[in-house]
Amino acid sequence: MCLTIRLCSSSASEDLGCRRGDFSRKHYGSVELLISSDADGAIHRAGRFRVENGSLDEASDYTPGTWRRTDVHLENPEYHTRWYFKYFLGKVHQNYVGTDAEKNPFYLSVVLSDQNNQRVPQYRAILWRKTGTLKISLPYSPTKTLSVKSILSAMNMDRFEKGPREILNPEIQKVRVTQERQPGSVNFKFGVLFARDGQLTDDEMFSNETGSENFDKFLNLLGDTVTLQGWAGYRGGLDTKNDTTGLQSIYTVYQGHELMFHVSTMLPYSKENKQQVERKRHIGNDIVTIVFQEGDDASSSFKPSMIRSHFTHIFALVRYNSQNDSYRLKIFSEESVPLFGPPLPSPPVFTDHHEFRDFLLVKLINGEKATLETPTFAQKRQRTLDMLIRSLYQDLMPDLHKNMLNRRSFSDVLPESPKSARKKEEARQAEFVRIGQALKLKTIVRGDAPTSLVTTGLCRKEPWESQSFCSTFPYEIICADSWGQSLLVATDTAGVLMLDETPTLPPVQVFDKTMAVKQMHILEPQDLLITRADKGKDARLYVFRLGGIKRGLEERQLVRSKCDCRENKLEKTKGCHLYSINTHHGSELRIVAAIRTKLLLITRKHPRFSAVATGADSPVEEFQYIREICLCDPPVVMALVDGPTGENDNMICVAYKHQFDLINESTGDAYRLHHVDANRVNFVAAIDVYEDGEAGLLLCYNYICYYKKVCPFNGSTPMIQSNTSDFQFSWNQMPNAIGR
Repeated sequence: MCLTIRLCSSSASEDLGCRRGDFSRKHYGSVELLISSDADGAIHRAGRFRVENGSLDEASDYTPGTWRRTDVHLENPEYHTRWYFKYFLGKVHQNYVGTDAEKNPFYLSVVLSDQNNQRVPQYRAILWRKTGTLKISLPYSPTKTLSVKSILSAMNMDRFEKGPREILNPEIQKVRVTQERQPGSVNFKFGVLFARDGQLTDDEMFSNETGSENFDKFLNLLGDTVTLQGWAGYRGGLDTKNDTTGLQSIYTVYQGHELMFHVSTMLPYSKENKQQVERKRHIGNDIVTIVFQEGDDASSSFKPSMIRSHFTHIFALVRYNSQNDSYRLKIFSEESVPLFGPPLPSPPVFTDHHEFRDFLLVKLINGEKATLETPTFAQKRQRTLDMLIRSLYQDLMPDLHKNMLNRRSFSDVLPESPKSARKKEEARQAEFVRIGQALKLKTIVRGDAPTSLVTTGLCRKEPWESQSFCSTFPYEIICADSWGQSLLVATDTAGVLMLDETPTLPPVQVFDKTMAVKQMHILEPQDLLITRADKGKDARLYVFRLGGIKRGLEERQLVRSKCDCRENKLEKTKGCHLYSINTHHGSELRIVAAIRTKLLLITRKHPRFSAVATGADSPVEEFQYIREICLCDPPVVMALVDGPTGENDNMICVAYKHQFDLINESTGDAYRLHHVDANRVNFVAAIDVYEDGEAGLLLCYNYICYYKKVCPFNGSTPMIQSNTSDFQFSWNQMPNAIGR
């Protein structure tokens, strides 16, 4: 027997309304006292649950599909909350340890970084205590260096039992990553329980050996069916070696989060065990469980009191209506769980199945995150954090009296130290950064980085693994670039071909062999294709509208020849043997064309001054020639580097002879960037890289790739001296080309 009492006028309900307000009550439902009793009337479970049904009157008439979509988004995303991983790990920063006035250990991490990609330096600090973490940002002043105590004072810590001392061991970064990674912050496991019409106890629901056609349809909507044996992705506690938890399960990746579903009908079934302990062991220990209930809305409805679990805090009740092919959703949340979005629409009926999937997955993820803030989980997390902090403090005790710098400012070098000490410090920082970067890469590849779509899911690969696009291409490839899900390829004898992602479709010729393309860039946001064609004195840059090429392919027009492209030439680039474009997200497109020892700088006019509005087929008139710069030798590779302001501080990296130089675009002044100590030099590439608004260059030659930071700038003069962020790595074979 199940008795439900709706609290509408009691003091508890009034108190709830006062605490959460009418808006919350309207959007997140009422609170019900749900009591379950046995045949003798004995109450064996009672609890308060907040009920969201999207409507005050669940039985009211509705028209499916007419609701207005609410804002569906993940709350507290990890790329915002996991500061240490994003801003500290793999960069030069400092870590301190101390004890507060109550003799509790604490840790402080400080880094000098960019402010929201605005190229404004600022300090970021994280205070680690047993009660949790505190994060603040503080302004940077080049004339006044912050002290450790001033940062702690900004965090309301002014009294210490032992003053903070710096931790020099680079392994501290592993501990920080572990401390920051909270349970359920990246990957999630959710229960899925199938309930037939009329089933009112968990024993009945867990004893369903199979599901139904509608249930299978719902599972296919949730994710992919994966074989557990040998599964390399997130497993959510399931056995991937011996099939003890079933042969298959449902898995998906949503916005970088790996989700594994514990499906009742896929977990092992036992005819002898009526309680199905193996199934309850997994689903009963999930914080969030989906209950898929067969039957129409008039049938006996599910109540959380039917499930005997002290761990599950949220139930998502899903019903499928075959008459209008819609899903209805209802959410039960244990009262201590903070409110979480998105609020259910009114009525909570979804006719668009993909829209329903998005809504449901976001609701489940947000619900589990909210549950982790309840007192039960928060206290457990606090105990774990306290144990980690105290254990680390005990491990550090032997080192606290040696190799520690008690009063040290937050600077990358120690200018007041003798030269030998500076070299030792630079070497220590380089090793510190190397270990941090290796740990960051390992975390990303493992799939535990904050919402890393590239490295999670069914197709998880190491970042250096190649992906085969076409295994039987009969022509030699000169250059290529991606266009949506397709590939535009310039060949030696067949012109330029479009390869579709579907391997069964044949290549489509875009330009014939008279258009001998040597370089190309596809800029989809700007609707541009830039190419360098021909060689010697006949070489030129050509610019095309992607939209025009696409229309020609759709209308099956004749393949373009070199003669057909006369209107697309940038005439002043005659004799161009090399070009480069800026790849950073700047507002203005810049091109530099190398014509022997001359560099020609070209920009694209602002759209309001261009011919876009006129519908001209050729975008040539949109480009303007800015200036010429003379070099001493023809460049072999080039890259454009965006300055912090874009005003007189943009640079061009060029490689010739045995060196890489930086050329100021405005003045033409040259600065030596890197000298290659080798008898023979094979220049491969120069690639501009940006991190937190700071520019760097990956200089590739012979077997080596050398990274060098070239930002921040000092006026128009780049700071290119040695830096602890510089590093290099080698290839087993000499590459022909390297790109991003």
